[in-house]
Amino acid sequence: MNAVRNRACRENAFEEAERDAVYRAIFTRRDVRSHFRPDPIDDTVLARLLLAAHHAPSVGFMQPWNFIVVRDMQRRQAVRDLFLAAREQELPNIAEERQALYRKLKLEGICESALNLCITCDRSRSKGSPLGRWHNPEMDIYSTVCAVQNFWLAARTEGIGVGWVSIIDVDALKRVLNIPGHVVPIAYLCVGHVSEFAPRPDLERNGWGSRLPLSDLIMSEIFGGEGEDALKDIANDVPR
Repeated sequence: MNAVRNRACRENAFEEAERDAVYRAIFTRRDVRSHFRPDPIDDTVLARLLLAAHHAPSVGFMQPWNFIVVRDMQRRQAVRDLFLAAREQELPNIAEERQALYRKLKLEGICESALNLCITCDRSRSKGSPLGRWHNPEMDIYSTVCAVQNFWLAARTEGIGVGWVSIIDVDALKRVLNIPGHVVPIAYLCVGHVSEFAPRPDLERNGWGSRLPLSDLIMSEIFGGEGEDALKDIANDVPR
């Protein structure tokens, strides 16, 4: 029985090279704010990325997402103005000793990237079908975030950088993009070919923060539960 089970597991698993490629996409994905090149993205490639996003897990198979492709430079400049205003509003809430570093950080590539993409969640799409949302009504939002991640990882395999602009007034963005009231902008993304993918995240490289040790985040049975020592030891040594 164990032999049969093991064979089934092997048959369902990816080949080693395929598996390594998936993990490489995950570990080398970056939130890109700079290094964008002016080269346009071929529509065939963009369609592949959107198809990957469209195949994200979706609670109740509601598929609540839409994809607004923003190419017009005047509209992108208007969005960048929203970012600049929001950044000034955010600055006073940053610890005083970190404000100088905050001002130096490159946090968007709205006008430098080949195009922008706004991924939205239509909260009316699952109307009349509460499957998976009766007790957790935010699942349409979470499903849309999964679409963002699918797009991001697929873009990395194509050598295309993606940067998520989260410092923005959502209501103002809705007005610029003519988004109706029942639709929520989930991610405003800068998308384009890049000259390089940084070996480490920009915020880590600039000293804003560092990646937490995985072993510190693993708990056993309950929140804060002690245990899983063997798993924690392995997690600390897993190659990347």
